[in-house]
Amino acid sequence: MKQGIGFFEKYLTLWVALCIAAGIAIGKLFPFVPRTLGKLEYANVSAPVAILIWLMIYPMMLKVDFRSIRNVSGQAKGLIVTCVTNWLIKPFTMFAFAFFFLFIIFGRWIDAGLAAEYLSGAVLLGAAPCTAMVFVWSYLTKGDPAYTLVQVAINDLIILVAFAPIVALLLGVGGIGIPMDTLLLSVLLFVVIPLAAGIITRRVVTKRRGAAWFEEVFIHKFDNVTVAGLLLTLVILFSFQGETILANPLHIAMIAVPLVVQTLFIFFIAYGWARAWKLPHSIAAPAGMIGASNFFELAVAVAISLFGLQSGAALATVVGVLVEVPVMLLLVRIANGTKHWFSENR
Repeated sequence: MKQGIGFFEKYLTLWVALCIAAGIAIGKLFPFVPRTLGKLEYANVSAPVAILIWLMIYPMMLKVDFRSIRNVSGQAKGLIVTCVTNWLIKPFTMFAFAFFFLFIIFGRWIDAGLAAEYLSGAVLLGAAPCTAMVFVWSYLTKGDPAYTLVQVAINDLIILVAFAPIVALLLGVGGIGIPMDTLLLSVLLFVVIPLAAGIITRRVVTKRRGAAWFEEVFIHKFDNVTVAGLLLTLVILFSFQGETILANPLHIAMIAVPLVVQTLFIFFIAYGWARAWKLPHSIAAPAGMIGASNFFELAVAVAISLFGLQSGAALATVVGVLVEVPVMLLLVRIANGTKHWFSENR
């Protein structure tokens, strides 16, 4: 699957910054907008935001072909690197980095209650490794597309069963109580349903028009839907977050520090491990990328469901969106610049 980075994705950080400004302005100048939207919720889930999040996640799930798992036997080492890094290392190092920076390094400037909310958002990011943008990062590093597809398919299956328990465990360790029913509902709404819809759509469309048409034409009809849904969600989110941001503008930078450190750390763990195992660069690069990047759409959705649109957790997940693209493009350059490290690997 070839996929270059599009205009909106390439400048996603700029669009996110503009949406932050627009959302804050709406919340300040037209306060009735967030008040009205805040009433449209069920079981702590905002209906308008849920619709936008489905628009974000459904196109991503269309790209996952679970038939690719049949080829898993020839890529076992790469998948071990991916799965261990994503699920046995990444969530726990994210918790450690976030706790260290938010409570110890920046503790004098951040109220403990707010720091706990930021920590919650960081944990949600750490427990949600990338399932879609990794196709872009893999393409930019000339990664093996078949391996990337298998990697994403297996990762989505693991998210179904591991995301909620890991989040509950880490937030429990941090002394942050969460309603398990809301967490499980979030996984159902924002993982299970879109994944099932993607699988059904793929089967129906492929049966009628063929696999080639599905991959080359149908999927691309949704190219801008995900980004549009994300940006509209951010406008709504920041219409609620305006007062918090205006009162604590430096908090954005302080939240970003552990997220950036975590991204770099996880990339080099997976990338270095792949090199030590003598895997080819076309496997090592996407293995590093999927752990380093986040399924931030899911993290944003669950943060809003669990803690609300006005929460520090929701704000932290959006900071993850803000820093992800520039940091990941940096890692793409690093991966491409170190390809000669793997020249002997076949």
